[in-house]
Parts: sequence; structure tokens; C-alpha cells
Amino acid sequence: MPKKKASADLPSRDDILAFIAQNPGSAGKREISKHFKITGANRIALKRILKELAADGLVQGSRKALIRPGDLPTVFVANINARNTDGEFLAVPHEWNDEDGPAPKVVILPNRRKGTEKITAGLGDRVLLRLADQDAGPEANFAARIIRRLDKNSGNVIAILRIHPETKAAWLEPVDRKQDPVDVNPMDLNEAKDGDLVRAQIGATGRYKTKIAKITERIGSMNSEKAISEIALYTHNIPTVFPDRVIAEAESAGETKLGKREDWRSIPLITIDPADAKDHDDAVYAQIDDDPENLGGVVVYVAIADVAAYVTPGSAMDREAVLRGNSVYFPDRVIPMLPERISNDLCSLREKEERPAMGVRMVFGSDGRKRKHSFHRVLMRSAAKLSYQQAQRAIEGQTDEKTETLLDGVLRPLWEAYAVLKKGRDKRAPLELNIPERKIKLKADGTVDQIFVPERLDAHKLIEEFMIQANVCAAETLEDRRVPLLYRIHDASTPEKLQNLRDFLSTLAIKVPHQGGLRASVFNNILDRVKDTANEPMVNEVVLRSQAQAEYHPDNIGHFGLNLRRYAHFTSPIRRYADLIVHRALITALGLGKDGLPFGYEEQLEQVAGEISAAERRAMTAERETIDRLIALWLCDQIGAQFRGRIAGVTKSGLFVRLDDTGADGFIPASTLGKDYYAYEESAHALIGRATGETYQLGDAVEVKLAEAAPYAGSLRFEMESKGKHRSEALGKVATPHRSKRSHRGDKPLGLRKSKSRKKR
Repeated sequence: MPKKKASADLPSRDDILAFIAQNPGSAGKREISKHFKITGANRIALKRILKELAADGLVQGSRKALIRPGDLPTVFVANINARNTDGEFLAVPHEWNDEDGPAPKVVILPNRRKGTEKITAGLGDRVLLRLADQDAGPEANFAARIIRRLDKNSGNVIAILRIHPETKAAWLEPVDRKQDPVDVNPMDLNEAKDGDLVRAQIGATGRYKTKIAKITERIGSMNSEKAISEIALYTHNIPTVFPDRVIAEAESAGETKLGKREDWRSIPLITIDPADAKDHDDAVYAQIDDDPENLGGVVVYVAIADVAAYVTPGSAMDREAVLRGNSVYFPDRVIPMLPERISNDLCSLREKEERPAMGVRMVFGSDGRKRKHSFHRVLMRSAAKLSYQQAQRAIEGQTDEKTETLLDGVLRPLWEAYAVLKKGRDKRAPLELNIPERKIKLKADGTVDQIFVPERLDAHKLIEEFMIQANVCAAETLEDRRVPLLYRIHDASTPEKLQNLRDFLSTLAIKVPHQGGLRASVFNNILDRVKDTANEPMVNEVVLRSQAQAEYHPDNIGHFGLNLRRYAHFTSPIRRYADLIVHRALITALGLGKDGLPFGYEEQLEQVAGEISAAERRAMTAERETIDRLIALWLCDQIGAQFRGRIAGVTKSGLFVRLDDTGADGFIPASTLGKDYYAYEESAHALIGRATGETYQLGDAVEVKLAEAAPYAGSLRFEMESKGKHRSEALGKVATPHRSKRSHRGDKPLGLRKSKSRKKR
């Protein structure tokens, strides 16, 4: 029975849920108040009701865009995978949480407005959709119209060529497991050999239209890194070749002169980057503030490459940049967002060369709090190019010919300023996860030489904190000037994820507050309790998984992980389109030129935010998969070898294990653990033997044997060599599992799995 209204002027919870259901992704507190005519003190009561609905898991999202779990936002990415009986395309969301039930089906409606460009799409394409307020029919849950096609299904595939040694029959073994093998005409091998990675065109032949492939390009041996990264580029449809018009536009660009810019060439700004960096988009300088009213304070200068001076709205380079969204980084190469003439030349802050930049001057008090800031469009000259390790060694007393001259006047003031800013960071208490990230060093032939976890230096932290503060300044300035921008937002954990975290931590006798959401400092206290203990890796992993994913959006909800109310990306316009939008917004807001945001651009921000957020996730996945494939290739000749590692994930299907020396992830099916039946205890993140009580829990140190390596799939399968702990010896209060009628011993063989990557800030 529906609940009664709380008062004559307040809707019931059911009324509010019904309104949100009718307006998914566009029903916020303001819209609800307007629809139900809520005014005055009743707004506070409405806020309380919305908090209760969120705590009960009945709504999620920001206060400006609420949806019910299982509903879709107004704009989202989807994959076209079927047709309905009327021949209309059906799609499913590209990203969907299985805990919310089966993925909803979305029928795609035609764009009927006059003047709207027709967008063609087909089965297998990835598209950006906008929900439509229209009947979806009996075969779908929602109706939507296409905003943009993100992927193109052209009939081209990348696959491994296989040739039978005796019959010489040839076929393609696709790198995408969703595709079936396809025969190849032996006359169309195009000089490719058995085991080569090739690009092929699939066609049909004969009376019965049998599929047959024609090899159009030999990419190379599967033993090369180029072949491995090509798989990721193809699989995720990442553009690699710039159109001729884009190259021509970039090559015609000339160097920018001083003109009306401020002259910062005398400021000894320096770049500090990875040793192998090819482009440099940020430079820094700091000094003690000489203002007598700011004793102990510092002044920090950050200069960022002025990409907006070369890439103007609506130009060929601009259209290509928004399509790419960001640069993609592989161990041996970069797929840039902008042509090399721009990214590695005119916009790269090269040592001793004049470059246009957007500069921000920030003043901090001795307590680390920012007192004021100002933005400037400048011409600068980098005094030096240093690597992180080079700068760190100089501060620690190991100077070289270059850093010796910079130590007193540039490097030490930078570290003194960082010490001041760190006070403010410590008070702010952002989320401090300790999850090492693996790096791969390649040999000259493109094969793996070394896999390592780079040391986290103060030089890294210094640059990171300077960039964070510059990003905050950009968001504050644009918000104060009421100019539209793309925020970098990070929502708090959902009530469901928080409850799962509480359940797990309770097995370690760690209590988490139950009232409302949690601040980042609460998570940090949890992480401090397990620091330098056997539980540290496990707890860091579980806390990470409890977090939402950061994204871009024109509506601000703050950044939970950084514990900041306003945050935008400003510091990397060479490699991120979101930063270029923020640069243009600052130019418009501060009257710094005519190349700012075009009139009416705020109407496109939500669409662009969806596209570049999807492009970022695409790049992260491609980068992670390439590393997985390289490691699998490196390990494929070590079948049967034993390794030490830790359990990095537990599901009802089995265990994910991460190796200590390489960080490689592999899967152990539950059906191979032993003769017992192992039940999944979700709250403890453990598999527990029903008869023996043998327990395998997240974070446990184990020894495993490599049973299978599939390089082109980036997958490893292990066999467990270690005995599990007994339930009574397991960490914390591991609950006794419920009996199940089904045994994993009877399950079908499980495929290889991949681990999830760390979410970017």
C-alpha cells in the first residue's frame, strides 16, 4: 500500500521514486521541488527524505541527477547487439552492474528532427545515446536516440594466421573470443606466415555465402610488442592515423610570439617528467613570499602548454581531438590526441625554447592554505628539463652538471614550497590508497626486459600536489565567473558498496560508522590501522573496490577521493580534451583572447563529457590489456613454473592471484582447488571448504603453478600449490558458509579472467 504524504505539502517516498523513475538522470532536488511545489522549510524535509532514500539504496547519483539503481542516466554509452521484431536496433548499456539485475534493453529510435544529421549505425557498433520520452515497446525497457556513433564495424578483423603444416589449409584465429575462426583463401595470404598477426577483410563467397577472409596487412610476429598493442588498438577501435586535413592544419601552424601576452621568460620554470617523456605540458617554479603579511608563505608558479592557441574550436584538429578524447600510452609508443607537430613541438615546453602557456600564480600561507591566485596568458622559456629521479637525487645531495646550477635557486625552493603545501594536503586528508602500479621496460626488439614497481618519490608527490592546486584554481575561477566548465567529479561510495565494506572489515574486527556516508579521512584511518601488516594489501584492494569511478561532468558534486569541493582538469591539454575545454573557458572568463569557448557551447558539455569519459575508460582498458598480454607472452614459456603471490580477488567461481615479482594477474577456478566443495562467503571475501573448513581469503600469501598462458587474450591460469588456512585460523570472524546443492566440481571449465584496473583520479 502506498505510503501517505508526510504533510500536506510534501510528497510521499513512493511519489518521489515514481517521479525519479519517469525522469532518470534529470531529476534532481531542484526538479523535484519544482514538480511538487515544495517551498520554504519543506525543502529541508525533502533533503532528509532524499538522504533516507539514498541510505536505503533506493536512489543513487548526485543531488542534481538522481536515478534509481537499475535505471539509466539521460546520456550513456551502449552496444548495439540485436534487432526487435520490427527491425529496429536494440542495445544494452556498455557498462552495467550485474548486481542491479539483467542489463536493460534499449530500442533505438530514428532522429526525426529536421536538420538533424542522419547517423548510421549497425550491429556491433558502440554508440552514445540519449533517453527519449517515448514508449519502448514490448521488447525493450527504454527508448533512446543516437547522439554519436563511437565505434565502426567495418568487416575488418585482427587475428592470428594459422596454417596446417601438411594440408596447408589456412584460417584465422581471432583475438576477440566472441568471434569465430574464419577460413582464408591460400591465394590471399599477402606474404603472411603461420603465427603472424594480420589484418583481414571478411567477405562472403559461394552459393551459400560462406565467410572467407582476405589478408590485407601483415602486422608482424606475435612475439613483438607492436603486435600486442595493435590488438588493443583494434579491439577498442582507437584511431591511430590522423586524417590528411588534420596533419595539414598542424603542419601549417607557426610559432606564437609575445604579442599581448605577459612575459614570463625570465622566471626559471622547469619541467620535471618521466625520463622517457616526449612531450612536456607543465612547468613549475616556487619562491618564498616576500610579503611581510605572509611570513613563512610561498608563491608557486605553474605554466601549462597553451594548446588553445593552436587548436581552435571547430577546426579539423579540434574535431579529431574530441573524437580521440585523450592520448593512449603503451610501453613502446604513444597514440597521441594531437599531431606530433603540436604535441611534441609547438606545445611542448622544451628546454631553452620560447613557448606560449597558460600560467597560474598561487600564494599559500605558512599553514598550507591557499590565500589567492591569478591566471595569466604568457610566453615562457623552460630553464631546464629534469627527470623525477634526477631532481630527487639533486635534493638528496647527488647533483649532476645540470642540477648543480639549479639546486639553490630552483630546486630547494620547490621542495620548501612542497613542504608548505603538504601541510594543507595533510589537513585536507585525501584518500591515500597504497596500491603499487607495475611498469614494463622493453628490449630493443619490443619484447619484455623487466617488470617492476617504480619507487614513489617526493618529486612525484611535489608535481602532483602543484597540479592538483592548479586544477582547483581553474575550477574556482570559472565557478566564480559563472562560465560553464567540465568538472572532474568523483562521487562517494554507494550505500551498497559501503555495507559490503563494513561486512568485510567486521571480519577483521574493524568497525566502520553506520551513519550516513564516509569522509576520505575515515578510509585513511582504516588504512593506517593495517599499515605494515599482512592485511595491508587486502584492505587497500577492498577499499579501492568500494570507490566510485571519477568522470567528467558539467554539474559539480565535488571530488570525494581528493576531498575537494571544486576540481577540474587544467594541467594536461596536450593529452586530455577536458583540459582544453577548461583552458578555453578561462580564456573566455578572463578576456584573454578570442579563441575561448564558442557561444552556446554549454549546451554540448553534457554530450562531450559523456564521450570523453568513455574515451578515458577505453584508453585505460586498452593500456591494461596490453600490459596483461605482454606479461602473458613473457610467461608463456614458463608453464609449470611456481610463483609466489597474493589472492587479489575472490568470487564464487574462483580466485584471482597477483604474482609478487611481476604483478601479473591470473585465475584459479574453484573447481581445481581440491576435492572439497568451496563455498563463497561474500562478507569475508573468502572461499571456504564445506567439509574441511579449508579457507582461501583475499590477501592470503600463496604459491601457485602456471598452468596456461594465452598471450593474445592476456590471460593466465594458475593451479594452487598452497594449503588453505583452516576456518579457525583465518583472519577475523569468517562465517560458516551456507550449504549449497551445487558443487563446483561439476561446473564447466572456467575461462581465463582479467583483473580490474585501478581507477584514475
